[in-house]
Amino acid sequence: MFGECHAHLFMNGYDYHAAVRAHRDHPDEHLIRQELQAYRDAGVTFVRDGGDHYGVSRLAKKLAPEYGIRYLTPIFAIFREGHYGRVVGRPFSNLREYARLVAEVRLEGGDFVKIMTSGIMTFEIPDGLSEEGLSGEDVREMVHIAHESGLRVMSHTNGSRGVILAAEAGVDSLEHGNFQNEESLEALAESGAVWVPTCVTVRNLIGDGRFSDAVLKEIWKGLAGNIRRGRELGIPIALGSDAGAYRVLHGKGIRDEYQAFRDIFPGDPGLDEWLRQSEERIHQWKKGCCSRDI
Repeated sequence: MFGECHAHLFMNGYDYHAAVRAHRDHPDEHLIRQELQAYRDAGVTFVRDGGDHYGVSRLAKKLAPEYGIRYLTPIFAIFREGHYGRVVGRPFSNLREYARLVAEVRLEGGDFVKIMTSGIMTFEIPDGLSEEGLSGEDVREMVHIAHESGLRVMSHTNGSRGVILAAEAGVDSLEHGNFQNEESLEALAESGAVWVPTCVTVRNLIGDGRFSDAVLKEIWKGLAGNIRRGRELGIPIALGSDAGAYRVLHGKGIRDEYQAFRDIFPGDPGLDEWLRQSEERIHQWKKGCCSRDI
């Protein structure tokens, strides 16, 4: 079984507000153990969390070895005040504050830094984002500070502009990456960053009734096409489902993500090896800091 390269253990996959209530005052160890057991039952032995500000991923990292799981987490994500990210992170208003948060990641035992550089999909139109995102200067400085601190960078990024800026800044992995074009895919390929598309955050919504199926199918069609093109360009692409997001369950989400890739590349005998090689690049994150030649 593949590892889960993008999860949020504090979310439950069906009711975000209920999940927050469960962990708001202190992490609910019983619920965390339930989700870790779901991963063990699914045969998953590697999980990379995207962080939260409730202490859930910190405790999950401590408990995970009991379930035979290697668990990496940034502890919390970092976002610029006034931009998207409060759902999983802590804010900064200037780069000095950002540097202090990076230091906190190290102090609290984080394995890498997660930054938020763009908005999220609105699902109202086929290329709709809640916001365009941060400036190139901000993203470059954020990546530079994290790397200087000895930590790799996981970047929540959507939109072609955002992907180009993140790739040029030197992020180590790019999460989601919806609504790209040829220029952004080429920039991502040149950067060497691992792309984790989290396909099923879109695909699993089709037929749910929460959003327009016509819009969802158009988004899914574009993402699948970009993944095919990304492989042609040599982008390392790893499986991560954004488990915990709506209709993406812990343990099951990564199986859904794998099936999505099987449907994008039907009958491809080299698919598994390609995906495993991409995942291995993330496995190596603990073995040195910012080198891409792994």
